[in-house]
Amino acid sequence: MSTTRTSVPVLDLSTARNADGTFNAAFIDTLRDAAHNVGFFQVTNYGAADGQVQELLETLAGFFRLPLEQRLELDNRTSAQFRGYTRLGTEITRGRADSREQIDFGPDREPLAEVPADQPFLRLQGRNQWPAGYPELERVALQWAELMSGIGADLLAGIAVALGQPEDYFAEPFAQTPAWMGKLVHYVGGQVPEAGTQGVGSHADYGFVTLLLQDLIGGLEVQPHGQTEWIPVEPIPGALVVNLGEMLEVATDGYLMATIHRVTAPPPGVDRYSVPFFWSPRLDAVIETVPLPAELAAEARGVSDDPENPMLSSYGANVLKGWVRAHPQTAAIHYPSLGA
Repeated sequence: MSTTRTSVPVLDLSTARNADGTFNAAFIDTLRDAAHNVGFFQVTNYGAADGQVQELLETLAGFFRLPLEQRLELDNRTSAQFRGYTRLGTEITRGRADSREQIDFGPDREPLAEVPADQPFLRLQGRNQWPAGYPELERVALQWAELMSGIGADLLAGIAVALGQPEDYFAEPFAQTPAWMGKLVHYVGGQVPEAGTQGVGSHADYGFVTLLLQDLIGGLEVQPHGQTEWIPVEPIPGALVVNLGEMLEVATDGYLMATIHRVTAPPPGVDRYSVPFFWSPRLDAVIETVPLPAELAAEARGVSDDPENPMLSSYGANVLKGWVRAHPQTAAIHYPSLGA
């Protein structure tokens, strides 16, 4: 049985590979421990350009200072892909409003002309919404998404090696059209009475690997498997917070866990900004069980049994299930048969 964790490990990504390009064994051991026992870790030295983090955070803050009517020109209720601007207090987690507003974006692709009735999640392919009068937001967000895509793929390769597999083990579901997601998030305290102190309620992520850039305000907390204590994820300037999603929990029968986490809203008058990026496979990807080595399989804990949130091996079905719950107004317009 693992010991109680009181902090989130920090990994230096510049030490991940040896000079010949293979993964460093000590790094893999640290990665395996963090992924299995905590499900969260932070990474430093991941290759951001000088000033890139500061420019991103300052640019997204500038968007949220625009008048509400300009932000609402990107209203996500107009998008079957749940893309665009979500108003303060209208995203729901565990049945309760969150104290945040945000922009959601993803790969900008032509929506499919025909979608099979049994695969409604294929409608999630589509276009982004960006402010025409503030073009720098699209520029910095897509530059960040490109950087995060490479890091997400490399970390997933490292996770494969940590599970006793070749580093390209998870590559096929991401081939050609990965359905990554990005968010630009503004947390605001004291303006959503029904939220209380909930910035975002306790939840697990839908996909494979989440890469989060957070500012220095703090508020993110995690609860590793089997623990009642919540661990604060102390901000490290410029670092990425990494956590694993439900696809990896399903694929490893719980050896890797989609760790529950939450965000406490900042005090009234204090703004908190964050940029989560979800490295996710094709919408039609179905994830098979990883053939774990015997010593790892013996430590698999089984998939979390939550009847209110069943985990699905189909990525598209899993993410659509989550978005329908989180955005009931948008879902009612575009997916009325699915309910919330």
